[in-house]
Amino acid sequence: MRITLRPLHRYQLVVDLVVAGLFGLTAVVLELQTGDVGGNLGAVLFVALLTAAFAFRRLQPGLALTLAWAGAAVQMAFLRSPTPTDVVIFAVLYGTAAYGTRRVFWAGLASAVGGAVVVTGYLVLRGGASVFFPDNGFAVVALLLSSGFAFLLSWVTGALVRTARRASENARAQREAEEATIAEQERVRIARDMHDVVAHSLAVVIAQADGARYAAAQDPEAATRALQTISTTARLALADVRLLLTQLRHSQADGPQPTLADVDGLYAQVRAAGMELTTTVDPAPAGEPPAAVQLALYRILQEALTNALRHGADRRAWVRFAWHPDRVDLTVGNRRGDGTAPAPGGHGLIGMRERAQLAGGSLAATPEGTDFVVRATLPIGAAS
Repeated sequence: MRITLRPLHRYQLVVDLVVAGLFGLTAVVLELQTGDVGGNLGAVLFVALLTAAFAFRRLQPGLALTLAWAGAAVQMAFLRSPTPTDVVIFAVLYGTAAYGTRRVFWAGLASAVGGAVVVTGYLVLRGGASVFFPDNGFAVVALLLSSGFAFLLSWVTGALVRTARRASENARAQREAEEATIAEQERVRIARDMHDVVAHSLAVVIAQADGARYAAAQDPEAATRALQTISTTARLALADVRLLLTQLRHSQADGPQPTLADVDGLYAQVRAAGMELTTTVDPAPAGEPPAAVQLALYRILQEALTNALRHGADRRAWVRFAWHPDRVDLTVGNRRGDGTAPAPGGHGLIGMRERAQLAGGSLAATPEGTDFVVRATLPIGAAS
């Protein structure tokens, strides 16, 4: 049979072995009797078995229980009386309940009950019970109950320690799982922001580069303006990417996020890329919307305009904000030729829908005739 040892720290193993060695030396001195060769042989064997059981009580509780039973058998075989060395049995029963496998755990309980019966029967048959109690049935019952209580108390104490340790391990595992979930959510959020920043900025850069290439021959100043727009857009994108990478390295450091005050800058970038953009706000907001709603609106608008730049059939698009007491409606539309949605496989529409849902709202992106329209509705509660 293969014996599997429990993993222990080095200091735990050293402490168990040293304490067991000191216990064995002390027990030998107490158990040996001058001139009794046969009794001393039994004493040495008995002490050796219980000392080994004491040493293995945490390292291998099942083996320790077996050694304890073997020591008890030697003690009874040599007709030895109970001695202080027998205290090891309580430590072994505790170890089976606290550290043993499921099988060893229940074997310890059976040993506690069976040990009480064996001890009582051995003392009665040997005549040792008459030393402490009158020779009657009450003495036998009292001896059985007292020994059973002592054995079960050791086992139950170990069982309580086992339960407390498992509860602590479960709580730690739950905390680790929660931390991993939060970290994953943060990574997804940062990845979504990274996509929004990079996709929008690259769309502007590509549009400007194409315009500059075609206008360079006829209007050098237009090419210069396009290159200036490319430079500005790339610098802003680089700053945003650096901010996101900083958040990846330091998850607690939340940098400034875009708000509705930055929408005009977004409009300017889109118009600089050659888009004819019409914007409407009707009705206007009654107060300052929540920051989470502002961030979600900005990112949804950014992605919708990026898609219009990349997939639009012409350079016209429109944006409409409608602020109500309990919600805000955002509509972004552009001419898409046959009105088809963007090609599948990207993350733009998925990201917009996720942002709307995280803010408690909804988003629909569907063809309407020859146009493609994004409609988002987000709850705002009472604006401050």
